[in-house]
Amino acid sequence: MSSEGGDKCPFDLNFEPDTFKVGDLVSYRVDGGMMDMPFVGVLVEVHDDHVMLAHYDGNPTPEGNIMRGTKTDRPVVSEADALR
Repeated sequence: MSSEGGDKCPFDLNFEPDTFKVGDLVSYRVDGGMMDMPFVGVLVEVHDDHVMLAHYDGNPTPEGNIMRGTKTDRPVVSEADALR
């Protein structure tokens, strides 16, 4: 993915919910005051109607806070889950 300035995104992100699998990197959003800020997460679980993800910090093994997100092209997690 490239920005308007031609910069290439440093992450290979999956934007196709039908192909989501554990370990995929996704761009996710946090509802509330941070909705306009993009975050990168790694999928920990994939279900029919939601995903479980962790914030991606460069570590291939997710650690810390696991958040429930919508199963959409850019999952949305609750601000309460993100700030735990």
